[in-house]
Amino acid sequence: MASQIHWFPGHMKKALVEIEEKIKTVDIVIELLDARCPFSSINDDLEKRIQNKKKIGIISKSDLADSKRTLFWQEELRKSFDDILTVDLTRNNAGDIISKSVAKLGTLKHEKDKARGMKPQPIKAMIIGVPNVGKSSLINRLAKRKAAGVQNKPGYTRGEQWIKVNNDFLLLDTPGILPMNYENRKKAANLALIGSIREEILPNSDLCETLLEYLKVTYPDALKTRFEINEISNANDVLCNIAKKRGLLSNNGEPSIEKAEAVLLKEFKDGKLGKISLE
Repeated sequence: MASQIHWFPGHMKKALVEIEEKIKTVDIVIELLDARCPFSSINDDLEKRIQNKKKIGIISKSDLADSKRTLFWQEELRKSFDDILTVDLTRNNAGDIISKSVAKLGTLKHEKDKARGMKPQPIKAMIIGVPNVGKSSLINRLAKRKAAGVQNKPGYTRGEQWIKVNNDFLLLDTPGILPMNYENRKKAANLALIGSIREEILPNSDLCETLLEYLKVTYPDALKTRFEINEISNANDVLCNIAKKRGLLSNNGEPSIEKAEAVLLKEFKDGKLGKISLE
């Protein structure tokens, strides 16, 4: 795997500039983090631009992650956020839980408005995060309607838009943005494995090797139920086994390693190998 990963499309550069301009107009920043790799989900380029705003961290996709690891990260990240919540965005009450946190952090703003003799203005919050961490799902839960498109691939949300959650809460949606460079190979691999970096940026062969090495040490039984593989040996043997068991063949009738790689990565991303955390 390359020592440094660079993937910064034009729309991300433009969005980063716009976020820096709009951050001055918001009261709270809501940052989404994927429960499978919450630390890798933090975009340092965005963090530098948040300034002194109140910040809520939302750990999403906890249904796909190791619950013990998620509890650890919730406590660890509490040091960096004004509030940290682990939320299942598939549940109807997810929006209410986050709205209460926003209202609590926005109390000071309302008190200042009243002290100035002003009618309390709606709390303005900006939602940020790397691609494919569930921002659109969160927005739809908060707005209690389909206010944002949802797709399981990075780079789907391109423009910024204000969304009225209720009379006291406005939300600014922003596109998913990655740092300009990933000097840390592990972080880049983690984000590629959860689908935040496009598949063509990092080769499937590298990702499968990284994933299988990690599973061998941390979740040695992960492939038993799904693929009837009792022991994780070298990556090529595992992929060959998957190809044989699923009938994945190349044009010459031999087991297709490339097709097996795609299956392994997709089924990990979809949570079919079990609840696995990468950090």
